[in-house]
Amino acid sequence: MGEGRRGVSILSYLRQWLSIQPASRPIRRWENPSGERVGDEDALALSAAYACVRLIAGTYASLPVTVTSSSGGNDDVRVPAKEHPLYGLLQDSPNIEDTSYDFFELGGASLELKGNMLAVKDRTGDRVTSLLPIPWDETVVRRQSDGSLEYQWRGETYPAEDVLHVRGFGGNALGGLSTIQVASAAFGLAKATNKAASSTFRNGIRSQVVLGADRDLTTEQMEETRSLVEERYSGAVNSGRPLILNGGWKATPLTINPEDAQLLESRGFSVQEICRFFGVPPILVGHSEKQSAWGTGIEQIMLGFLKFTMRPRFVRMEQALQKQLLTPADRAKGIKIEFNVEGLLRASSKERAEFYASAVQNGWMTRNEVRRKENMPPIPGGDVATVQMQEVPLGTTPVAAPPANN
Repeated sequence: MGEGRRGVSILSYLRQWLSIQPASRPIRRWENPSGERVGDEDALALSAAYACVRLIAGTYASLPVTVTSSSGGNDDVRVPAKEHPLYGLLQDSPNIEDTSYDFFELGGASLELKGNMLAVKDRTGDRVTSLLPIPWDETVVRRQSDGSLEYQWRGETYPAEDVLHVRGFGGNALGGLSTIQVASAAFGLAKATNKAASSTFRNGIRSQVVLGADRDLTTEQMEETRSLVEERYSGAVNSGRPLILNGGWKATPLTINPEDAQLLESRGFSVQEICRFFGVPPILVGHSEKQSAWGTGIEQIMLGFLKFTMRPRFVRMEQALQKQLLTPADRAKGIKIEFNVEGLLRASSKERAEFYASAVQNGWMTRNEVRRKENMPPIPGGDVATVQMQEVPLGTTPVAAPPANN
């Protein structure tokens, strides 16, 4: 692929996705009841949306994508297919510019925001040798008269077999649903609430006390008093400075008024609403109101996030990669592309020790299998499965396990 087709850097891709006026297909700004227009940059400017997208895309990117094959014809036993051309491409470097982390983080972010992830395939024969990400907003997908799909990007046309297209939730073969469009009302409300909060707190001065005089003041006296108080007692530098009054003045402290309380409550609701669209527990993006952030609770929340939020996404990505990157011969040989989620499911040291002890004592794992999972070298005789003997009659000599066949 020439330089003209290769495109530009990752930062340029992000700018293209977030650009207000892309080259070929304009971003539609949906109106919503809040009256705010919402685009990519508006959504990512919301801390909750940014945190959700970063968490999900980072989870995609942080996991190894492995190409595996069946061992000895047994599909239940999977081994890394390191000799397969896709193994290094997906795990290390999908193209000349990106690491695997870059590629899947960018693709994951596009899936979450736009509902689609695209990459142009380079081939050598029938083997894919490179995957170049292209921005969804600059790509037009059309169905031809013969029923096939074609993709147009920057003046070039690609048949469906030359494009990796991972579609998100909903939609159809032409593309998944855009979260920004579907959730425009929630994003717009959050944007409007942030604007209201910014306007309320713009000057950094909140009336915390009411000053009352025992006599009527002229307009000039009121302005002079207000200027003096603001000069000496407003702002963070003067916070906590004692207010000294004489001449019949009284200071009455204020609690938060109902309008401010409702504003704060609305901002908290917006965080929960945005998290609900992405399927992310609010505590994972730093919103821990009325919820414990420590102990066994967070462990169960993490498991729920992995099971109900990330697992469907992993399955969607795996099936798209297998369908669009593997050849029929690969599939016939039992080749699969999988995310290795074992690292995310690692329990604490105590829980792993108890799990491994049960596995070894009951004979369904060997000691070397345990050591491999803990990135430890094998030991002699560690490949023999053993069981713990119990209730052996007194005086009975235990039978030694046969030596391992090396």
